[in-house]
Amino acid sequence: MNYWLMKSEPDEVSIDDALAAPKKTIAWFGVRNYQARNFMRDQMQVGDVVLFYHSSCPEPGIAGLAEVASTPYPDDTQFDPKSPYYDPKATPENPRWMLVDVRAIRKTRLLSLPELRSQPKLEQMRILAKGNRLSITPVTADEYACIQRLLK
Repeated sequence: MNYWLMKSEPDEVSIDDALAAPKKTIAWFGVRNYQARNFMRDQMQVGDVVLFYHSSCPEPGIAGLAEVASTPYPDDTQFDPKSPYYDPKATPENPRWMLVDVRAIRKTRLLSLPELRSQPKLEQMRILAKGNRLSITPVTADEYACIQRLLK
């Protein structure tokens, strides 16, 4: 089993939106970074644990727990000229962007960025690295265990 941190802007999709969705499952659409796409396409497996992170908001941080609920498949927004995620170079025969479905497990108290930064065991966590802009990052088992202790 792998652990992931996946960022979402809560005005686009929040943990509450995911919990309210049918089967508590949402498609993780709109990823337009090759490294993040490759994590979904090449490494994520059904059942992997997801830290659902709210970003680009007044209080960013981990807002819930989820799991990977599907194998990767093409992100349809890349084919829609009306979508902000449209990619004119992508075709249904040769898609450039993939997604996975994510199933919300539960909302947690918000683990804020300052709280995460205050934990010595998390100092190597990729989300805390200067200049990190990736929307999906791997989380080590030790980092996940530390976060679980903080959530209790």
